[in-house]
Amino acid sequence: MSLTLTSAAFAANGTIPVHLTCEGRDVSPPLSWSGAPEGTQSFVLIVDDPDAPDPAAPRMTWVHWVLYNLPATTTELPEDVRALPPGTREGLNDWQKTGYGGPCPPIGTHRYFHKLYALDTVLPDHINRPTKDELMTAMHGHVLAQVELVGTYRKAG
Repeated sequence: MSLTLTSAAFAANGTIPVHLTCEGRDVSPPLSWSGAPEGTQSFVLIVDDPDAPDPAAPRMTWVHWVLYNLPATTTELPEDVRALPPGTREGLNDWQKTGYGGPCPPIGTHRYFHKLYALDTVLPDHINRPTKDELMTAMHGHVLAQVELVGTYRKAG
């Protein structure tokens, strides 16, 4: 069995509902996963947008959400998650805050990659509130499996 990641809010490569974006309630999507490999000790979740600021001429990947040390027993996060599973830590998004920041593309249709990594370790506390890049460095050599779920969004106005 391989690692899978789904959302009850949108299909793979489908449109992310407005209530999960800056034009709505800006709440995190419901996510579910299964198929973690044997030896999984924790999960990492990173949500980012490689199409920033303009999908016709992307210049950066904008990070929307960074979670790490999700317990190996975790198989889902509810929509608008407020209480993270015990032991879960939050990294910094590109607004320099912890927590979820929903899609809010300035122009065009953007892709939002929800990336889940199964790790063979629990990451140390000294990486407190890491950026995506810092977290990716700390994860190096510990990824047992990874999966991604892509959703798209374009502002109405």
